[in-house]
Amino acid sequence: MAKTSFHPVILAGGRGTRFWPLSRQRRAKQLLALDGAQTMIQQTISRLRPLASPARFWIITNQHLRREIMRQLPSLSPNQILAEPVGRNTAPAIGLAAFILLNTDPDAVIGLFPSDHVIGDEKRYRDVLKKGIEIAAAGENIVVLGIRPTRAETGYGYIEAGSSFEGDAVRVRRFTEKPNAALAADFVTAGNYFWNSGMFLWSARTLANALLEHLPKTTALLKQIAATFGTRKFAPTFARLYPKCENISIDYAVLEPRSGKGEQYSNVICLPADFGWNDLGSWTALHEHHAARSRPKDDNLIAAEGWFTLNAQGNYIHAPGKFVAALGVSNLVVVETEDALLITTREQAQDVGKVVKYLDEKKLRNLV
Repeated sequence: MAKTSFHPVILAGGRGTRFWPLSRQRRAKQLLALDGAQTMIQQTISRLRPLASPARFWIITNQHLRREIMRQLPSLSPNQILAEPVGRNTAPAIGLAAFILLNTDPDAVIGLFPSDHVIGDEKRYRDVLKKGIEIAAAGENIVVLGIRPTRAETGYGYIEAGSSFEGDAVRVRRFTEKPNAALAADFVTAGNYFWNSGMFLWSARTLANALLEHLPKTTALLKQIAATFGTRKFAPTFARLYPKCENISIDYAVLEPRSGKGEQYSNVICLPADFGWNDLGSWTALHEHHAARSRPKDDNLIAAEGWFTLNAQGNYIHAPGKFVAALGVSNLVVVETEDALLITTREQAQDVGKVVKYLDEKKLRNLV
């Protein structure tokens, strides 16, 4: 582990629309402190710091968020925070980092991490990563962290595990995108399926070769962009060529084709893990996460100056600086900001993104 050059690449683009009205275009979910004093992206960096120095981190974001990310992560150089001119999904984003590193350290191991996940047991998390880094450094291996499922969740992708690879690591038989409820229940019952955490490990050389095989046109563009990194030509080349890259996730571009060749030929390895993972995908998920920790008697979670409840249960209310009174209401989500008020139910909270879509259509840019 000590001899391996490990470079975490943090994906920090997007808007986090399901956390509107707190999350906005210039203040996305990963820039919010939803689980403690630090923001989500600050937590992501902090828990990886024992494995890599600040100089080895890379952030892929967008133009709207770059300035605030620079403010929140002062230990990183501005050159390490790359703002996509347009969103092109995860394959070009991680690919650009791979080709930049390929020019200086082709055997470096790259870790791909979302910027907005919660990890309960950080020591166990790093122990799993150390094992994954060793596997990724050992050859043409692609490592995915698989989370042991605790329920038949339809909002996550699933990994079907095949034969044993090394220790508790297993070869990946196939990936399945978000299944329906019946199929998700079958997966959990089968016992050899894991949630796809979206966290991957591979050497820069392995990733570059995989992209060359499966996305040759995009690879040619990324190589041209990476060749100008560190020069005055980088910004204009990035702006000119990156929009021509294919808009595709790394899952579809590389992982599914590689695992689909047949288990015996698959170099996609799943490392099963259980370290208290949660992607906090909605206000409902945030309520459940905090409720599991604090276990309030009435299941109400209220962020306010003070509050009074009567015959109220299971509500999530965010109204800082206000006194809140909740009477006879159950399972509501209420989120107040200076210019907006969200009122929904925990059951409907997954649809909050539709509000943002409506605001976009009406060109109410001050609210998004």
